[in-house]
Amino acid sequence: MTSRADLIVVGAGLAGSAAAWAASARGMSVVVLEAQAAGHVLGSSHGSARIFRRAYADPLYVRLTGRARLAWRQLEDAAGEPLLQLTGGLDWGPKRDPEKLHAVLTSSGVPASLLPAAQAAERWPGITFDVGPVMYHADAGVVDPDRAMAAMLRLATARGADVRFSTPVTRLSATPGGEALAHTDAGAFTAPVAVVAAGGWLAPLLGGLVTLPPLEVTQQQAFHLAPRSAPSGGSAPSAERPYGGNPWPIFIYFDDTEHFYGLPAGRDGEVLGAVKLGEHHGGTATTAAGRDGVVDPAARDRALAFAAGRLPGLQPSPVNELTCLYTTTANEDFILDRQGPFVIASACSGHGAKFAPLLGEFLADLATGKPSPDPRFTLASHLTL
Repeated sequence: MTSRADLIVVGAGLAGSAAAWAASARGMSVVVLEAQAAGHVLGSSHGSARIFRRAYADPLYVRLTGRARLAWRQLEDAAGEPLLQLTGGLDWGPKRDPEKLHAVLTSSGVPASLLPAAQAAERWPGITFDVGPVMYHADAGVVDPDRAMAAMLRLATARGADVRFSTPVTRLSATPGGEALAHTDAGAFTAPVAVVAAGGWLAPLLGGLVTLPPLEVTQQQAFHLAPRSAPSGGSAPSAERPYGGNPWPIFIYFDDTEHFYGLPAGRDGEVLGAVKLGEHHGGTATTAAGRDGVVDPAARDRALAFAAGRLPGLQPSPVNELTCLYTTTANEDFILDRQGPFVIASACSGHGAKFAPLLGEFLADLATGKPSPDPRFTLASHLTL
């Protein structure tokens, strides 16, 4: 038996859930096919904490983060719950180039400031700043993926979307009439177009149907670190002020050997005021189906060495740890394009979560015949790298 809809969405992570929400708002009948159970931790979107930031050296992404911030607020209004908490953000380190970031942000109309290392250390005593300057911008914080996905799917379902968990797509194909056909053990589904937002499973599903550029799938790890007691004379730790000082910001530090990010850990941290610390890239090459979920001891050692040297406000050993998947293009740009009846959504490369509700709009646009939101996100652009 074959079921029919206006749109098939393959994958119910952040991008797929956003596509279902946006398309259902346009009156499209949508079926969402997710291989895993609801709330699974096998992909790239799970958990309670991902970074939102405006700090990009690329004006394109600065503009898109502005649009994404508005889209998050629209989603919050529709869902009736907070999903984006602003904490402010810090960028420093010789390879992060805070001066360039500051120039790009301010020229794009985003307020930002450059602080001497000593001034930053006084303001955020839980972090050691041995080099400066440090760039700060207030329009940064944390988004909650688990609640966002649940909200978007709930809103889509209220408009009639058919969301099916534990329903893996075993094969995609095109019908003789040029429509998309998704095969599952529960039956087949057909629609004029399918959004494939399957993360690390993208290439296995679309191989032979769409010419894709190389996509690197890696298993990354992150660590949740509990706060120490407040500095002398400081206030008691709390979820917002884990070391008793100003609110813990999101941060990114890059030098020749260290490439780390951090953010308030949310519910995943398990203890009040925990901070999530991760290494941008540096993961182990794998496949979506072949990952082992085991934290790399060398990665743990690098993260704890970074924490011991630069994060005195945190305990230097993790209260818990996790793994997730990055699916990365050669230049870390997204792929948002359509070929035949298939919309390709590889909104990842380790920095896609902050754009989720905006990506849903882009994917719904592509499904209804509009072009890619930027030439850089087309397949043709990636295939010429």
